[in-house]
Amino acid sequence: MLDSSGRTAAELIMAMSCIAWFSPISSEVICRQSRRTLVVDVKSLLSSAAGPEGGDSGSRTRVVISQQRPCRSLRPPMHRRLFYSATAALLVSAVLARPMANETATKTTPLAAAAAAPPNCFPAIGFNMPASVPNSLKNWWCDYASEYAFVGFSYEVTACQDRGTLVSEFTDIRQTFNGRYVRLYGACDRTGFYDDVVEAAWEAGIGVHALIWFGFDGGNQWKTRRTALFKTLHSNPKAKFVTRALQFGSEPLYDGVLSESDLANQVLAAKANLSGLGIPVTISEMAYGYQSNGGAQDVLDAIDIIDAHMLPFFSTKASTGSKSWPIVLTDLDWFVANGEGKKIYLTENGWPSTTYDGVSPNSPSAVANVQSEQQYYKVLDQHCSYFKNVPNGGGSVGWFWHIYSDDMEPGYGLYNTNGNLKFPFSPQTSC
Repeated sequence: MLDSSGRTAAELIMAMSCIAWFSPISSEVICRQSRRTLVVDVKSLLSSAAGPEGGDSGSRTRVVISQQRPCRSLRPPMHRRLFYSATAALLVSAVLARPMANETATKTTPLAAAAAAPPNCFPAIGFNMPASVPNSLKNWWCDYASEYAFVGFSYEVTACQDRGTLVSEFTDIRQTFNGRYVRLYGACDRTGFYDDVVEAAWEAGIGVHALIWFGFDGGNQWKTRRTALFKTLHSNPKAKFVTRALQFGSEPLYDGVLSESDLANQVLAAKANLSGLGIPVTISEMAYGYQSNGGAQDVLDAIDIIDAHMLPFFSTKASTGSKSWPIVLTDLDWFVANGEGKKIYLTENGWPSTTYDGVSPNSPSAVANVQSEQQYYKVLDQHCSYFKNVPNGGGSVGWFWHIYSDDMEPGYGLYNTNGNLKFPFSPQTSC
């Protein structure tokens, strides 16, 4: 305990006791010195005894500990010295038994502030974007271990949304649902589109899993998209501060757009191109895509992180969303066993509320409706602790909702085509 001058209570007690006990000056001088040194604030003492709201600390009444009588010798009698010493010690102990106001602030304020302050990393919940672009990525990104449970939405960009729409919907994802990321899906070939994405993400305070889209027609347009994306990543000063990862996708192994070795080489080339920006490179793929290519070990070795697809509705064992967890575990366990300890996100992850051409089940028991969709995300949310520390070296696993709106991909959205929520959604982002 410290007083306003920095002395400890023990030091004060010892000093005052020594004055009363050992001082060689006359008893009269001791009495005067006692009047200066052993003066206590009685109302403060009473306030201390009554609690923080007891008494008026603004009014002071002073008393003198020593008796006011003539001093007859150089040292007071033994019994008087004992009285002075004991009284001083007891009174100072009582006054200092409660922390002083400035001491309480000094000792508790930093701890309270630390407990209340959000993590000082991007894109943690509660993080405030800086007024200007930082000079370095040092300590910018949150640790992968903190990114588990719900992390955000897949967001299709085929509509080439303008910047205002991007800002509005990214902000909705961030503020309404505590999303930390958007994972891009599809492609917009408008010049400067990814600059709009970067600016919108910066304004909304949200991170991005960017995508080089191969498409489904087997063409080479992905190369032009790759070049345009690389250009923005290098030229826009905000790009490396919002782009958490770059994906090749979607499902390039399953769709056979490139051979395993060519895809691995594209990943390695992208890593070399982006090495100065600190942006990890991966592919966006389901477990079956790897498995159907003999495990695609070259690709697994090349990627920095795993952006895994999780679509249990298409399993031959699928029934309802409420019974999906064993299917999720089967694919997740495969990624853990073969992923070499790399960070795992479930990116294209969802359950449809309707079926149509191209979205048909492989199980006669699979149910596609809003209730089953809601049940699926409830199952994921209920396993927050599991995703926080997946066994057998899986580490923390974050999951996305695929996709933000039914306008982007029918049946998969949280919002329906009228812009209304299909059901309430308040997922855990930590546990």
